Amino acid sequence: MTTTDATTTRQVAHEITVSAPADAVYRLIAEVQNWPQIFPPTIHVDHVEKDEREERIRIWATANGEAKNWTSRRTLDPDGRRITFRQEVSAPPVAAMGGAWEIEERGGESLVRLLHDYRAVDDDPESLAWIDEAVDRNSRSELAALKENVERVHSARELTFSFEDTVLIEGSAKDVYDFINDAHLWVDRLPHVARVGFEEPTPGLQVLEMDTRAKDGSTHTTKSYRVTFPHRAIAYKQVTLPALMTLHTGLWTFEEYPRGVAATSQHTVVLNPDNIARILGAHATVEDAREYVQGALSTNSRATLRHAKDYAEKSR
Repeated sequence: MTTTDATTTRQVAHEITVSAPADAVYRLIAEVQNWPQIFPPTIHVDHVEKDEREERIRIWATANGEAKNWTSRRTLDPDGRRITFRQEVSAPPVAAMGGAWEIEERGGESLVRLLHDYRAVDDDPESLAWIDEAVDRNSRSELAALKENVERVHSARELTFSFEDTVLIEGSAKDVYDFINDAHLWVDRLPHVARVGFEEPTPGLQVLEMDTRAKDGSTHTTKSYRVTFPHRAIAYKQVTLPALMTLHTGLWTFEEYPRGVAATSQHTVVLNPDNIARILGAHATVEDAREYVQGALSTNSRATLRHAKDYAEKSR
C-alpha cells in the first residue's frame, strides 16, 4: 500500500498456476470478446477503439452482487506476455483503478499474475474496504475460471456450443428493440413467461428475473444481467441457470434491411455434464443434452421474436 498526499492507493496481487503454455493463456486473456464465457463476474465487453497494441474497451461486470460498468484502456505486449489496463472513468465507490496481467512460462505451465492498484472516492475507509473485498473476490474468481477454462479446453469444446434464430420483420428496428427491451411487460405479452422481476438501476443496465414455462408445463427460474444498445442490440448473461447449463450468454440484434428488420437471438451455452443423467435419464448423452437445451432455448427465442414481429408490424 502507498500513500500520497493523504490519499490511500492500494496495491494488491493475485496469482495462479495454469497447466497450459503461456502463449495460449495470453491469447485467451487478450481476446476480451470471450470474457463473459471465461470470467463469472463479466456480463459483456464491447470494443470502443482497437489497433494492434492499444485498445479501449467497455466492461459490464458484477462486484459484490452489484452490476457496474466502466471504460478501460489496455496496452497489449504479446512478446512480453503482459497486458496493462487502466479505467478511464471508474464507477463509484472506485475513484481510480488499474493494473496488469502477467504470464510467465514455467516449464510447460504458466504462472498468471493479476495486479491491481486502486483508490476510493473521497479516500473513504468503508469504500476502500468494499473495493478490497470486490477486487479480492473477483480476482480469485477470474483466475480460477481462467485456470479451469484453459485446462479443460478439450472437454469444454464438446460441452460448449452456439446457435442463433432469426426472424424477418416488416417494421422498424426501434419497435422490435422496444419489445425486447420492455421485459417488465413480458408476463402479459409472452405466454411462456409466468413471472417477471425487472430492475434498471442505471440506464442501459438491467436485472431480469423470470419464471419460464417449458413444453411439459414445468417452470424454471432464471436471472440475467442485460446491457442495452438502443436500437441495435441487447446483450445478456444468466447468473441463475437451469440445471443442464453452467453458462448461458446471449445477444439480441436488430439489423435493418430494405423491407424491415432482421431480428436475431444468439446463444452461447456450456452444458453441465454432472446433471445430464439426472435430468434426461441414465442413458442420455452430451448430444442429447445439447439437442434438448437448444430446442428449449430456440422455442422460447422464436416465440419471443414472433410476438415482437406482431407488435412491430402492427405499430407501423
